[in-house]
Amino acid sequence: MTQTDTEKKPNFALQSIDHMSTVVHDYTHTHDAEPHIARTKEIIQKHPEIKDLMGRNVYTFFFIIGIVALQIAIAGFVSSQAWWVILLAAYGIGAFANHGLFVLIHECSHNMVFKSRPANIITGFLCDLPGAFPASAGFRKYHLKHHAFQGHYDLDADLPSRWEAKLIGNGFFGKAMWLLFFPIFQALRPPRLKEIKFANKWIWVNLVFVLSFDVLMFYLFGWGAIAYFLASFFFAVGLHPVGARWIQEHYLVAAPQETYSYYGPLNLLSFNVGYHNEHHDFSYVPWNNLPKIRAIAPEYYDTLVYHTSWSKLLWRWLVDKDLSLYSRTLRNNRGGIKVTGGAEADFFTGMKLKETQAVS
Repeated sequence: MTQTDTEKKPNFALQSIDHMSTVVHDYTHTHDAEPHIARTKEIIQKHPEIKDLMGRNVYTFFFIIGIVALQIAIAGFVSSQAWWVILLAAYGIGAFANHGLFVLIHECSHNMVFKSRPANIITGFLCDLPGAFPASAGFRKYHLKHHAFQGHYDLDADLPSRWEAKLIGNGFFGKAMWLLFFPIFQALRPPRLKEIKFANKWIWVNLVFVLSFDVLMFYLFGWGAIAYFLASFFFAVGLHPVGARWIQEHYLVAAPQETYSYYGPLNLLSFNVGYHNEHHDFSYVPWNNLPKIRAIAPEYYDTLVYHTSWSKLLWRWLVDKDLSLYSRTLRNNRGGIKVTGGAEADFFTGMKLKETQAVS
């Protein structure tokens, strides 16, 4: 089933799938364990050289400093301009910059910049600065749980809540508003995850760090700079081509496949975040090495459904009534991993199961 024509696979992904021929009002349920543990073991057994790709990329720090400096400079420049100039700059430049920084928060969350855990956490705070909103510490906590418990309604903050799916429905306007205000919907999910402790010292440090920077920017440049940062933040994860990444990663365009990669040009501006199957299989491989995984093991990735255009996917998401927030897989199988409400031990347990134990 290997595909060599890069157009065939995405076209297949954009067709209506038989099981979605009617509007659904519930998620897809499974009793199986999350799919990446077995896949990773099998790939490591066949391609043990992939382990050489694991590690850290300290040069990521310099990308962070450069993008943060760029955003500050642009914010200062547009702060005195008309509102439409601010929005245009945020949509055309700021969204890509902040999306890149959000991907680098992701790298920090996986401790793939520095060896020290606190150094990675603080570096994540730097990425937060041009967003005007403290997101890094919370993202780290809930994203690592997503890896350990993919598809568990009570543990995976990446899953939309039932009330959320029911409210948004499957129409164009509802799904557009959901993407436009995506950060707000995500912020409303943690109370659902009762086994995970929300507050810790890093959450509060992150809050003080970013809000102090907001006050400084307001003092230097006024409300225009804050408006640019906020617009960049919302576009970066919302109603924008790069915002389609949230649809690309786990929304079921070809069930039962749960995870999808994006192999398109915007990976160049997004630090290869589109290589999502590769990342879930090998969550300790830094962004610069993710394409090498596919190159080493194409038989595992080229045979999966993938996307080549976030823009096309965004449009399909908006107009295809067969796709909704219910287009996700839920599971009750925790794979034998014990939940640690405030710690990250469950993530590292899952990572050890995948990346250090080959199938005998």
